[in-house]
Amino acid sequence: MSIKDKVVIITDASSGIGAATTRELAKKHAKLVIGARRLEKPNELKNEFPDEQIIAQKVDVTNLNEVQDLINTANKQFGHIDALYNNAGVMPVNALINCARAEWRQILNVNIMGIINGIAAVLPTMVKQKYGHILATDSLAGHVVVPNLAVYKGSKFAVRAIMEGLREEQHKNNIRTTIVSPGAVSTELYKSINNPDNQKAEINVEKQIGLSAENIANSIAFAIDAPNNMDVNELIIRPIKQDV
Repeated sequence: MSIKDKVVIITDASSGIGAATTRELAKKHAKLVIGARRLEKPNELKNEFPDEQIIAQKVDVTNLNEVQDLINTANKQFGHIDALYNNAGVMPVNALINCARAEWRQILNVNIMGIINGIAAVLPTMVKQKYGHILATDSLAGHVVVPNLAVYKGSKFAVRAIMEGLREEQHKNNIRTTIVSPGAVSTELYKSINNPDNQKAEINVEKQIGLSAENIANSIAFAIDAPNNMDVNELIIRPIKQDV
């Protein structure tokens, strides 16, 4: 198999893993439709690769209509869709006793509904095609539980369940599913942590042992590039020095 000419949609391509994946797939000559809530960074990525086919479009993954517009753009421009990478996510850190309801709502809307919106928007196309690949950024947090991250981790456990359900429902239509579960990675995800002490602690961990976004992008490219009869369902990617 080859990534060349595959049509891949990436959400939250503005920084971190999304931007690194965009670069990795552009180098391999995929046809990309990249989305983010603000277009400055996606447009910069597009300009990095003037000879590649990259479309940048505004999308808020919590808005089903905007997600559907992103899918429609890929269909209209390229006639089919090979893969959708649901990458958007937030990671507020707060103990349950703090009753941070606004944070909880944001976590559920972005981390869970964002992925469900992507699935709902792209699945009819892939079922009609009788092939496709849906990927989602999960987290090591979707496999283990620690204090002060109960709601965030609950959202990531939910991603595992949703993606496994998708696999069981749609493998007969040759639709592959992959969850990507990184441990500590040096990205801008820490900015979604509102508590300054918790944010500083996350930054320190990422600086000391964190993987690079490029490490994760390489793994995503591996899953997308797998043979048609091979389904890479889960990728757990830890820094070698990470304890959890």
